[in-house]
Amino acid sequence: MNPDIFCFADYPCHTVVTDILKAPPEDDNREIATWKSLDLIETLLRLSELGQYEQVKQLFNFPIKHCPDMLVLALLQINPTWHTLRHELISTLMPIFLGNHPNSAIILHYAWHGQGQSPSIRQLIMHAMAEWYMRGEQYDQAKLSRILDVAQDLKALSMLLNGTPFAFVIDLAALASRREYLKLDKWLTDKIREHGEPFIQACVTFLKRRCPSIMGGLAPEKEQPKSAQLPPETLATMLACLQACAGSVSQELSETILTMVANCGNVMNKARQPPPGVMPKVRAPSTSSIETMSPVQIDPLSGMASLTIGGSAASLTPSMQGFTTNLSSAFNTPQSPAKAFPPLSTPNQTTPFSGISGLPSQLPGSLGTGSLSGMGTGGLALPTVNTDPFGQRKMSTSGLNPQTFQQTDLSQVWPEANQHFSKEIDDEANSYFQRIYNHPPHPTMSVDEVLEMLQRFKDSSIKREREVFNCMLRNLFEEYRFFPQYPDKELHITACLFGGIIEKGLVTYMALGLALRYVLEALRKPFDSKMYYFGIAALDRFKNRLKDYPQYCQHLASIGHFLQFPHHLQEYIEYGQQSRDPPVKMQGSITTPGSIALAQAQAQAQAQNKTPLTRQVSAIVTTSTTTTVTKATTVTRPSGVSFKKDVPPSINTTNIETLLVATDQAERIVEPPENIQEKVAFIFNNLSQSNMTQKVEELKETVKDEFMPWVSQYLVMKRVSIEPNFHSLYSNFMDTLKNSEFNKMVLTETYRNIKVLLTSDKAAANFSDRSLLKNLGHWLGMITLAKNKPILHIDLDVKSLLLEAYVKGQQEMLYVVPFVAKVLESSVRSMVFRPPNPWTMAIMNVLAELHQEHDLKLNLKFEIEVLCKNLALDINDLKPGTLLKDKEKLTNLEEQLSAPKRESKIPEELPVVVTTAAPVTPATTTTCTSTVPPQPQFSYHDINVYSLAALAPHITVNPNIPLFQAHPQLKSYVRQAIERAVQELVHPVVDRSIKIAMTTCEQIVRKDFALDSEESRMRVAAHHMMRNLTAGMAMITCREPLLMSIATNLKNNFATALRTASPQQREMMEQAAAQIAQDNCELACCFIQKTAVEKAGPEMDKRLATEFELRKHARQEGRRYCDPVVLTYQAERMPEQIRLKVGGVDPKQLAVYEEFARNIPGFLPSNDISQPTGFLAKPMQQAWATDDIAQIYDKCITELEQHLHAIPPTLAMNPQTQALRNLLEAVVMARNSRDAIAALGLLQKAVEGLLDATSGADPDLLLRYRECHLLVLKALQDGRAYGSQWCNNKITRCLIECRDEYKYNVDAVELLIRHHLVNMQQYDIHLAQSMENGLNYMAVAFAMQLVKFLLVDERSISHVTEADLFNTIETLMRISAHSRGNAPEGLPQLMDLLRANYEAMMDRAHGGPNFMMHSGISQASEYDDPPGLREKAEYLLREWVNLYHSAAAGRDSTKAFSAFVGQMHQQGILKTDDLITRFFRLCTEMCVEISYRAQQEQQHNPTANPTMIRAKCYHNLDAFVRLIALLVKHSGEATNTVTKINLLNKVLGIVVGVLLQDHEVRQSEFQQLPYHRIFIMLLLELNAPEHVLETINFQTLTAFCNTFHILRPTKAPGFVYAWLELISHRIFIARMLAHTPQQKGWPMYAQLLIDLFKFLAPYLRNVELTKPMQILYKGTLRVLLVLLHDFPEFLCDYHYGFCDVIPPNCIQLRNLILSAFPRNMRLPDPFTPNLKVDMLSEINIAPRILTNFTGVMPPQFKKDLDSYLKTRSPVTFLSELRSNLQVSNEPGNRYNIQLINALVLYVGTQAIAHIHNKGSTPSMSTITHSAHMDIFQNLAVDLDTEGRYLFLNAIANQLRYPNSHTHYFSCTMLYLFAEANTEAIQEQITRVLLERLIVNRPHPWGLLITFIELIKNPAFKFWNHEFVHCAPEIEKLFQSVAQCCMGQKQAQQVMEGTGAS
Repeated sequence: MNPDIFCFADYPCHTVVTDILKAPPEDDNREIATWKSLDLIETLLRLSELGQYEQVKQLFNFPIKHCPDMLVLALLQINPTWHTLRHELISTLMPIFLGNHPNSAIILHYAWHGQGQSPSIRQLIMHAMAEWYMRGEQYDQAKLSRILDVAQDLKALSMLLNGTPFAFVIDLAALASRREYLKLDKWLTDKIREHGEPFIQACVTFLKRRCPSIMGGLAPEKEQPKSAQLPPETLATMLACLQACAGSVSQELSETILTMVANCGNVMNKARQPPPGVMPKVRAPSTSSIETMSPVQIDPLSGMASLTIGGSAASLTPSMQGFTTNLSSAFNTPQSPAKAFPPLSTPNQTTPFSGISGLPSQLPGSLGTGSLSGMGTGGLALPTVNTDPFGQRKMSTSGLNPQTFQQTDLSQVWPEANQHFSKEIDDEANSYFQRIYNHPPHPTMSVDEVLEMLQRFKDSSIKREREVFNCMLRNLFEEYRFFPQYPDKELHITACLFGGIIEKGLVTYMALGLALRYVLEALRKPFDSKMYYFGIAALDRFKNRLKDYPQYCQHLASIGHFLQFPHHLQEYIEYGQQSRDPPVKMQGSITTPGSIALAQAQAQAQAQNKTPLTRQVSAIVTTSTTTTVTKATTVTRPSGVSFKKDVPPSINTTNIETLLVATDQAERIVEPPENIQEKVAFIFNNLSQSNMTQKVEELKETVKDEFMPWVSQYLVMKRVSIEPNFHSLYSNFMDTLKNSEFNKMVLTETYRNIKVLLTSDKAAANFSDRSLLKNLGHWLGMITLAKNKPILHIDLDVKSLLLEAYVKGQQEMLYVVPFVAKVLESSVRSMVFRPPNPWTMAIMNVLAELHQEHDLKLNLKFEIEVLCKNLALDINDLKPGTLLKDKEKLTNLEEQLSAPKRESKIPEELPVVVTTAAPVTPATTTTCTSTVPPQPQFSYHDINVYSLAALAPHITVNPNIPLFQAHPQLKSYVRQAIERAVQELVHPVVDRSIKIAMTTCEQIVRKDFALDSEESRMRVAAHHMMRNLTAGMAMITCREPLLMSIATNLKNNFATALRTASPQQREMMEQAAAQIAQDNCELACCFIQKTAVEKAGPEMDKRLATEFELRKHARQEGRRYCDPVVLTYQAERMPEQIRLKVGGVDPKQLAVYEEFARNIPGFLPSNDISQPTGFLAKPMQQAWATDDIAQIYDKCITELEQHLHAIPPTLAMNPQTQALRNLLEAVVMARNSRDAIAALGLLQKAVEGLLDATSGADPDLLLRYRECHLLVLKALQDGRAYGSQWCNNKITRCLIECRDEYKYNVDAVELLIRHHLVNMQQYDIHLAQSMENGLNYMAVAFAMQLVKFLLVDERSISHVTEADLFNTIETLMRISAHSRGNAPEGLPQLMDLLRANYEAMMDRAHGGPNFMMHSGISQASEYDDPPGLREKAEYLLREWVNLYHSAAAGRDSTKAFSAFVGQMHQQGILKTDDLITRFFRLCTEMCVEISYRAQQEQQHNPTANPTMIRAKCYHNLDAFVRLIALLVKHSGEATNTVTKINLLNKVLGIVVGVLLQDHEVRQSEFQQLPYHRIFIMLLLELNAPEHVLETINFQTLTAFCNTFHILRPTKAPGFVYAWLELISHRIFIARMLAHTPQQKGWPMYAQLLIDLFKFLAPYLRNVELTKPMQILYKGTLRVLLVLLHDFPEFLCDYHYGFCDVIPPNCIQLRNLILSAFPRNMRLPDPFTPNLKVDMLSEINIAPRILTNFTGVMPPQFKKDLDSYLKTRSPVTFLSELRSNLQVSNEPGNRYNIQLINALVLYVGTQAIAHIHNKGSTPSMSTITHSAHMDIFQNLAVDLDTEGRYLFLNAIANQLRYPNSHTHYFSCTMLYLFAEANTEAIQEQITRVLLERLIVNRPHPWGLLITFIELIKNPAFKFWNHEFVHCAPEIEKLFQSVAQCCMGQKQAQQVMEGTGAS
């Protein structure tokens, strides 16, 4: 039947109560409405019991599909007697709500906790959960995680875990224990006790299922999904519990358990993927993480939080239980700060051993040596050979770095080793150590033998052996702090032992953590130190284990000198971070001083033993490094060898396969017999500088000529290619051999091997070939160039090689560029080939050209830069050609690299080379001799020449000068000596330099530009040349005299200061004077040079003025200027090549002028962005730009002239007027020169002028003066001139650098800020620093004034928020807090005011959430993004929006998110916090931009559907919000809330920053929609009922409150409607006022309402209610009505703060607030006849007032007030009261309303306390005759009408619900009426009460009872007063009010005066 015709819901029936649903069912769907009828459902269930089961069940299919929520509610709400189908339906429906249903939380909650639900319902739900989990795809962990979340929310976990089936329950318990909801071992033990064997069987089955390999079979073919794998600690716990009860179960089960325990080791030691929380696959070691912002240092191994330390599982024997108890205590260490964005794959899995995080640096222990129990044994017994490393050991470790050697209490690490070992055990342990260090003939053991023995002992069944094992390890660890004192050889052996212990897994858990930490600590020691080599040797030993510790690898990679580690170890570490082994397992030879010493010792020992040397040595050489300890000796050198640090340690022979294979194919060389081969190997093995000639002789004797080719091949392939450290040794060897044939063979062999490598396969991961090639390159250079021999074109064409690699692509370049660089490196040692040799320079120029390629890999650029540095070349001085673009060259290219694997780039498509030289400041590496002037130290813009004082900040005084150490007071003479020297020299030098330079410059410029019609270009060129010549001239003129003059001045000053100086002091003076003169001569020189240069510009302009005019004139007449005389001369006399052409100057010539501009003698080369390369060569654009600037300047000049004309003649000589004339001149100068330097000078002048102006002058003139300066700055800020970014940065810099005497001019700084001329972020940081934590008093006072001006006073500036002064406020707060007693005057009050305004919000901890938000806001206005970032962000945003809307996004987009984070990693967005921040900013801007575009569409096309437009905007915005929410949810580990909150605050800050910026720029065009949507959706997303969000809910709300507070309507009026909608959103109100415990949200919400009232106040006060304001006012009333209805207590508690900011004339608004009364109170009816108010029970209870109302009282005022209330003195208090309350004479604004309100309430509360203390209660009789009433009566009489009205209003504001305040103030009001001495007071009291009663309801209860008492009680003679009858309409009003209040009859009686009292 059609539901539109008949629907059950249309007929009277019991309906389902659905109002609890978050998303109620669709109302208009009639088909769904049918199922609202409970009666229908009951009937159907009844039918099902009567045999119609199947049919009825079919009927329910519709509601199950379309409205499951309503159906469940119906089934739960009916009165159940028919069970079967009801139960079946509920079971069917529950999984829907375990899934992703909007109403799931509510429904589950209702079913579980609802009133009257039978316990069977809970059973059903639990059954449904188990069913849902076990029925789906094989045990889906995501489902289990969801069930656990639901169970936690319902507080149902313990009930669930007591249920069945066991398979489900055990799985749930395992997950719960990982989230730390329960202790797994205890739970298992209890369950085993309770259920016995069936439960144990279930556990075993569970383990088989979750960890198949535990039964010892092969791992399953397909790896289990990550989430389904069981973490090792869960496995360990379960096995431990099972093993404990293995004895009490059936034989078969017991065997299974023991099998599992036995196999457990393999499973746990299996190389594991890092657990979640360690590293995502795609992630490179990144520097990001929110933690980088925090000042907290992460402890050295905090990353071990997530190490999967799976050690050896042998510890799961019974001793395991003893272990775990000790572990638990050690593991409760605090977590380390979280990593920024760990992978988000399975958020429900925590990491194994999360406790090890804090372990290393937090184990207890002190620096003493006494705490070690085993210490008495005297450490390790070592051989008593003469090098006994411990002979001189002191027990103190004072010289060592305490951090490193902090004492670790090892008893915690080895619980079983805690006992004192017996003497025998100790001796045995030490005897083994003895053998490791022994030399033959004493008994010896190799490290490997010891390790094998330890392995045996560890698992031994003999107790004694286990004890020896524990004792040895313990001793070794204790010994660690003495390792730095070991000799090299012993230390090396110990390192191998130490690494071997880790490698073999002999230690686990904490001991492993400690061992790893020791190695890390050693490696952090400086490169080349002893302990560093210890670390390297140990690390090399367990490198194959690194892949198991990815976090540890990250720590290793972050060590400063990581790049100096041996190459192969770098590879292991880099791959280890991704839990992989390197693809090619390189075996490197590590050569440490210890390994060399060891090899020597072994060689000597063998010599003594007279064993055949060859065999043994070759054993040393050829051992592979995987297992034996001798690996470190692959290459042994006597210690005479000096290692070259910069050549990376090499790869071993195992990796020259490429060369070996190629050799096999080549013609075979005759090989010598084996014994000769071994001898040769031995010779090279033991070769050193000292035994060179001896070895050369040996070689000659051993090897016949026919075998020499083999030796050459051996040398190149097996030695040179892998041992770059010994190249110079081998090269010297060849020189000593003096065999030219052999040299040729070696060279040929080298070329052959190079060619093999060049043509080999160049796979990305083939590092070893690249290293070999580099090494051979280095060798080739050494045997050719370094020996002045050429590399012939026929053998190797280097330039073509580079070109070919460039064409073939990145892979080839990675091979060729480092190779070429290594070859050329040797040219520096050649007399012939060193630069500037043309062959070398030609190749260098090609490399320079490569360096300019923008997509060249960074490491290649670096190679080229390093090469330049080695050759002492400046890369910017090289002349990159166009070889790479040379197509002809390409066609004839002979391939030297193998044919490319892919299409090579076609020459036509070659990328264009950008020719601008990168603006890298050239490294100043010129070596200076005494003749060359020293290196410049300053850049041109560093020096300020407006006054001599500008020298001061740059003066350097070396603190180590002996004179100043002895007499520090003499430092003060330095500045005056230098200033004086400069002053004496500056004028003569400047004049002379300009005179000489001018003539030269003028002549040359005139000649060069005679045929150029552009005067602007001529002018700029002239200036640059003039600048250069003048500076050079000044420098050579003044340098020497300055040196002399400074030194003489200093000596004179010192001599006068120390009158009686000893000869020694005189010498010190001489030395000090010389050194200071030397140090500061450069500065003084620069000052004089710049002064000269600044003066030279305008002079030059005067000289060339006619030239400029001629050109301008010609242009106005429409022709092109050129000088006819010159034209004729050039055409007739000059040869073609150098002839001037009509038009522009030739670019080659211009280059000279550009060079003048870049390098001003004496200054650092300038890389000014305003001067890009070729800036003189762009004629028209330059002219256009200058004309634009000229216009701006001209306008500025006209305005300034007008201002000057308007100044009255009397003020013409005023200094400020003269300053204005100077300003005008400066503008004219800037207009003439029109370059950035002149502009900067003008800007500085304007800023300094503003700061210099004080209020002393004529006020009108001062205004005009400021106006003029601002006008100039605004002109410069114009977009057509220099733009606001440049200007604001420069102005801020001026503010920061100017002199203290006028730096702190508040009015000027405020003026600049008000006009948007200051970069607030920079200025704020500077101001915070300059306070020096309160020591700089001027700065503190200034900062206080500025903060008060900008943030507290009424005239506050809307675009400045507290975020802009964040650091300043924070510093002030700190100063205020730390100097409580003697804080600067007024600071505590200012801070209180700030808190009142801003700080209901929260803490300002640096690095805390608030800091994040404010940094986010300020970063939202930074625009200089790295190139390409915007495009990346746009691409990523588009990708994300598509992913979000795709069908496969997964629940809550989690699948999409996992994929997307991968993309963000690839794009490098997550590398640093700065990039993340910029990414969010760009995304916000793009989403907003899209919204604006969509809304413009609507304006252009009014017919467009607004809903569609909105949906279009939401399409992007909602996706963006979901991304933010997911990032917040998943950042950091699940338990780490700090990261999440910091990220949220940062993002909110960015959105706020973008909004404020947008609001300011667009003004009335501003759109609220995008921002409103972002905030509201984010609010909803982050308040979803998820466990992870619930834990941070309060911080989330705080963040939103802060956000809304910063966006308060006074700051962003254009956002006000959206703002009101946000703060009144039901979720927000409910969360803030109801759900947050302990009412923590109340103060913040109150602050937001106060923000709203403050915005409304001025409009309401002046009754300017335009349409927009009316809407806002209505909205406010509605919010208040909701609060009054739902949260009246909130209004009660904060009524004072609200009434304080609501204007007095807003009667209804205030009544709404005052009418609130607590919900648990029943109000007595105020109209009850003879109501006895003082008998009510509540009347003596004081209400709660949560506003700090005394805060506004000035301290002195409060002191006097308290004193008066106690003693009625000082007597003057009352007489001065009015003047204390009055603030101005302006009617309507005369009084400080806040102070009046505070005074009234304070005095009232004191009075009540006073009356209670006397044992009575307030009443008309007890309140009289007290100091309190004196004050009130005095105010009533003494104040004028306005003041009295405010005073009475303050009293009326306390008339609320029944409480002691209401009672007291009601009595006070009536008493004042009764005692009034004039009718005016009584009339005013009546007015105040009456105006509150004649508006619409509600009316406060206290107001009613007061008014009724007043008109009813004859004692007040109310009706006899004249004002009641003064006019008929007023009389009528009173009568109607009286009738309303008392009923007609009684009112009549009262008015006639007959009423009873």
